Amino acid sequence: MPKILFHSLVFSPDSVSTSYLMTDLAKQLKSIGHDVTVLTTSPHYNIDREAVKRQNMKSRWFGLLGRSDLDGIDVWHVRIPMKGQRVYSRVFDYLYFHKMSLFIGFFFLKKHDLVLTPSPPLTMGLVGWLLGWKMNAPYVYNIQEIYPDFAINQGLIRNPLLIKFLRWIESVVYAKSAKIVSISQWFNDIVVRRNVPKEKLEVIPNFVDTELYHPLPRDNWFAREHNLLDKFVVLYGGNIGLSQDWEALLHTAAELSVLPIEFVLVGDGAVSKWLRAEVETRQLRNIRFLGYQPRQMMAMANASSDVCMIPMKSNTTIDTFPSKIYTILACGKAVIVQADPNSELEWLMKKVDCGYVAVPDDARSFTDAVRAAYENRGSLQEKGRRGLELVRAQYSKEVVGMQYDRLVRELTEKISRG
Repeated sequence: MPKILFHSLVFSPDSVSTSYLMTDLAKQLKSIGHDVTVLTTSPHYNIDREAVKRQNMKSRWFGLLGRSDLDGIDVWHVRIPMKGQRVYSRVFDYLYFHKMSLFIGFFFLKKHDLVLTPSPPLTMGLVGWLLGWKMNAPYVYNIQEIYPDFAINQGLIRNPLLIKFLRWIESVVYAKSAKIVSISQWFNDIVVRRNVPKEKLEVIPNFVDTELYHPLPRDNWFAREHNLLDKFVVLYGGNIGLSQDWEALLHTAAELSVLPIEFVLVGDGAVSKWLRAEVETRQLRNIRFLGYQPRQMMAMANASSDVCMIPMKSNTTIDTFPSKIYTILACGKAVIVQADPNSELEWLMKKVDCGYVAVPDDARSFTDAVRAAYENRGSLQEKGRRGLELVRAQYSKEVVGMQYDRLVRELTEKISRG
C-alpha cells in the first residue's frame, strides 16, 4: 500500500477544526490500509489535557521536537509557542515550522509515495512541494480556505505589494501540485478561473465522524447540568473568532430578550474576551458562555439545543466553508446560518431545507431567522432529520475516505508506471 506523508499545521492532539479533519482523514486512510506518517506542530490552539495524555508525545532534541503514535500513525511534532493574538508572531511561528519541516523531511523521514498538505497558511503548499520533490513523490494541495482571498476580503492584508507576492506564491503552489483538492465546488470554480487545468482539480468534501457525532436525547445530563431544559436554546459550538458576526448575535439577543430564548456559546477564541465584555456592558442575560469543551462533549452539547447557529460575516462563506455544519447535521439538529448569496453554504441549506438562512452583516435578518425558528419550533426536528440523512449519504468518513483512497491510488500508480 502507498506511504502517505501528511504535512499539516495542526493535528491531534491539538483541538481545533482543521486538526480534527486531518486526524480523522489520516486515521481513515490508515484503516483502509495505507501507511501514514504525519509532520505537524505541537498542540498550540486549544490544549485538551486528556488527549495529550493519551497520545503520549515524547520529547526529543532538547524539547524542539516531539514524536507520538496515534493508532499506528507515526506523528512528528515541531514545537511552537501557543497561538497568540499578534499576527506577526504567528507568521514567525509558521516560518519556523516550515524550516523545521524541511529539515526533518530532508534528513530524517523515509521516502513516501505521496505528500498531502492542507491549507492554511498558503505557504504550506510550497513546503509540501519541496518535500514531494525530495522524495520524488507527487504532492496534493488540499484547499480548506482560499488564500490569500480570505485574508484580503477580511481586511487583514491591504498592502498591494504583499498581495501581489502572495498571488505569486498561490500560482506556484497550484503549478507544482500533482492534484488540487477543493472541499467544495465553489472553491473549485474559483481556482479554475486562475488558469489551473481542470484535469488537475478534484472536489472532495470534508467529512464527519458519524460514530462520534450522532443524535442524542434533548433531555440529557449535559443539558441538566447547565440548566438548558427550560428554555429554547440556540447553540454555537466552535471558535469565537474574527470570522463570526457577533454583532448580529448581540443585536438579536437584545431584540428577543422578552422571549424564553437562550443563546449558548461553547468554545473560546480571539474575540471571546471582547464578546463577554459586550454582553456585560449591554446587560444581556440571555447569552451564556460555557467555555471550551472537549470534542467528545460536542454531540451532547448539540443535543442540548433546540437549534444550532453559525453566524458568519460577509464574504467568509465565499472563500471558506464552516465544516461544523456537518457535525451539527450529523447530530440531527436544524441550524441557523448566515451565508453569503451564491455560496455553497447557502446552496446546501436551501437544497436540503435543514434550517434557516440569514444575510451576513445584517442583524435584522439574523433576528428574523431566530424568531422564525422559535415560532416554528415544531418543524425543527424534521429539518434536522433531513440534514442527518444528507450527512450519512454523502459526508460520512467512510464515503469521503474512499474518494481519497481512489485519488491516492491513482496518483501513486501513475508514478510507479513511470
